This record gives sequence, C-alpha cells and structure tokens, in this order.
Amino acid sequence: MTRSIWPWLRLLGGAAILAVLLWRLGTGAFLDGLRVIDAPALVAAFTIGVVTTVFSAWRWCLVARGLGLRLSLRGAIADYYKALFLNAALPGGVIGDVDRAVKHGRDEGDVAKSVRAVVLERTAGQIVLIGVGVTVLVTVPSPVLTLLDKHGAVAATIGLAVAAAGVLVLVACRRLRQGGSRVASAVRTTLSEIRTGLLARRNWPGITLASTVVLAGHLATFVVAARAAGSEAALLKLAPLMLLALLAMSLPLNIGGWGPREAVTAWAFGAAGLSASQGLTIAVVYGVFAFVAALPGAIVVLARAVTRVRVVAATHAVRAAAPVSPAVGYAVPQERRELVRTGA
Repeated sequence: MTRSIWPWLRLLGGAAILAVLLWRLGTGAFLDGLRVIDAPALVAAFTIGVVTTVFSAWRWCLVARGLGLRLSLRGAIADYYKALFLNAALPGGVIGDVDRAVKHGRDEGDVAKSVRAVVLERTAGQIVLIGVGVTVLVTVPSPVLTLLDKHGAVAATIGLAVAAAGVLVLVACRRLRQGGSRVASAVRTTLSEIRTGLLARRNWPGITLASTVVLAGHLATFVVAARAAGSEAALLKLAPLMLLALLAMSLPLNIGGWGPREAVTAWAFGAAGLSASQGLTIAVVYGVFAFVAALPGAIVVLARAVTRVRVVAATHAVRAAAPVSPAVGYAVPQERRELVRTGA
C-alpha cells in the first residue's frame, strides 16, 4: 500500500511547491525563464551536458565493473542519456535510473546487483555534492551561514543529532552483519559491495574525479543560466546559492525534477539580498537547459524502438518463409530435410 501511495505523494508534493511559487511570485518569472534563453546559451549548456553525461557514465562503469558486472563505456553513455531523458520527461525523476538498472541487469543476468550498482553510482555523486556543499555553505557568506549565526544553538543540536544517528547506524550495521538472518546477509552484501564498488583502490580515484567533474558541470550550467537571466552577481556569491539548489534537487518531491529546485533557488536569492523572482527565473532556465542536454536520450529511445520493430518484423518474416514439417508441426532446417530425404 505504501509503495503505491508514495509515487503519488512525490508528484503531489512537487505540484504543491510549484503552485505556491505561482501564487507568491506569479507567472512572470516562469515566462521570463523561457524568453531569456538564446542559442549560444543553449549550445553552452548542451556541451556541458555532454561532458557531465560522459563522466557520469564512466563513473557507472567503474562501479559496475567493481561489482563484477560487464559494462562498456559506449553502452553506458547511451543508457545514461536514455535515463536522463526519461527522468526529465516523466514524473518522479527516477524512472530512467530504474530503467537502466533493470536493462543492464537483464543483460548481465543479475538485476539485483545491477540495481545496487546504480544506487552506489548515484550515491557517490551525492556524497561529493554534500561534502562540497556543506563545506561551501558553512565557510562562504550565504543565507545558510546567516541562519547558522543567528541560530547557532539549534544548528549545533541538529549537527549532534545527525552525528549520533550516524554512529547508531554504524553500530547497528556492525552488529547486524554478524548474525545469520536475511537482514544480516543483506548488510554484509551491502558493505562488501561498497568496499569493492566504491572504496577499492582501483576505483575510488576515478569515481571521485568523475563526481567532481559532474558537480562542476552542474555548477557551470547554473552560471550560464544565471547570466542568461541577467544576473551579474559574483561567482563567489552565486556558488552557495547554486549548491543549495543542487542539494534541493535531491529531495524526492518533484515533477520531472521541477519543484524543490525552483523553491529553494527563489528563497536563497531573496535571502541573499537578490531578487527572488530572478532566482526562480534562473531555476527555470536551468530546468530547460537540463532537458535540452538530455535530448540525445530521445534519439536513443527512438533508435532502439525502431530496432525492436525491425527485429520483430524480420523474425515474423523468417518464420513465415520457413518450411514446416507436417508430422511435427515446426520448421525444419534445409540441411536436416536433405539428410532425412537421403536416409542419412
């Protein structure tokens, strides 16, 4: 029951966030996000998207190979583009990742391990984002740093609670992996795959590099969006605001990626002394850029659909043309029929 309700809650949450933004800021900021986009900005965003997609696919290859799965870079790039397009075009924002995990798992004969590889690959990117984001937000002047200064006691309490929760999780995992239950087995498998897929000496440098390049690409796309929207704020002032927006994109309440990103960007720009409407416009431009960067995935979807149709048509044609043995009712190869005729 919970699984069937959760996707609808995610969509309703994203829709509610967008509705509040429309109510508070009007449609002007959304429409401005479409009007300010020009060809050079689109080309720049698309080019950055190529780089981030290639490095994301390479990160996936490293993790998958670390878990003992075969995955070529060329195939990973095509599947990643398809996933990005499905994530951007369909509600929920994760359908594409589920699709690439299941497809790769079926190709390799182990769907469960392939799903875990995709989860670890995405987790690696989130770890780098959170690490860089928290570091910048607590060291560079930003709305978050202002809130921390005003509510230091509350922030310290939350930090201690998060640290305590982390320690409890580690202790629980250590105890669980020593048992003989299915949960203990799952914990041991997870920890083992984290070591081999993410932390292995041959993997972690490349995964860290790829995640860093991907994060830099997302930030660069935000800068292009900000300049297209007319923002002349210094990069040092924009950086924490953009990182807040990227962190908000991780929240599971969106419609194809839209919702929390726009709300947090509008709030952050307003709290930083800039225009909340301009912040919303920048988020809208970024959303359009992300969709354009994912459009090669539509070509992958179309090409594979055409290939499937051709394969099915060719299969039907071969079956229709093959002679059928009246005795057993199935197609008999030409070589076998010749042997039967000659008595061999």
